[in-house]
Amino acid sequence: MKRVLSLMLVVIVAISLTLTGCTKTSTKIRVATDATWKPFEYVNEQTKAIEGFDIDLFNAIAAKAGIEVEYINVAWDPLLAGMAQGTYDAAISSITITADRAKAMLFSDPYFAAGQIVVVLKTNTTISGKNDLSGKKVGVQLGTTGNIEVDKIAGATSKPYDDIGLAFQDLMNGQVDAVVCDNPVALFYVGANITKLKTTGNVFTDEQYGIAVAKGKDDLLKKINDGLKKVKAAGTIETLSAKWQLGK
Repeated sequence: MKRVLSLMLVVIVAISLTLTGCTKTSTKIRVATDATWKPFEYVNEQTKAIEGFDIDLFNAIAAKAGIEVEYINVAWDPLLAGMAQGTYDAAISSITITADRAKAMLFSDPYFAAGQIVVVLKTNTTISGKNDLSGKKVGVQLGTTGNIEVDKIAGATSKPYDDIGLAFQDLMNGQVDAVVCDNPVALFYVGANITKLKTTGNVFTDEQYGIAVAKGKDDLLKKINDGLKKVKAAGTIETLSAKWQLGK
């Protein structure tokens, strides 16, 4: 009889553990990123994994919020279109919060301040900032704030790229006169090519990055914002800024 009772107890415990496992929920979401924007998001050539400041940050937020993440590498324009259509649950990709974008998607609280700056060849003496770009060919990443800002400059011709790295390559090859992009990204490429490139002039926009969330996913937005608050309080953003050398 004792053996029967023991066996029944084992079965009850097993069922209980199974049910506990079934009821323990972990939200898995699809997060889009355009991994062409060092040092925020890029593909590691050796491991083929997506890495960068934004990826580390979202992983930290996900850990606090109890979210499981699947990253989807997608080009910039399809990323924005996919967020507007609800193809992805969220996106983190150095996305500047703008009124127009906020019509098509939700945004988290801001997590990083940035702005546009001009990069030229080290030998260039004719371009001293944004006001000297009229009549010049300027490399930008397609659909970004840099693209928008250059298109506002009378006489400037924007040359859009899917990958900002290609714009810097063309700058060094003499195919464009300058590149305009977010200042942390500009400083990353200048630092990697210190004998060839320099920034010129001041940062000429005031922008805030946010995590995009698909419309209707207010619960997910709350989880992300709660996780972001905890990450900020822990000093994680400062730690990651130092890790990824995000000088401003």
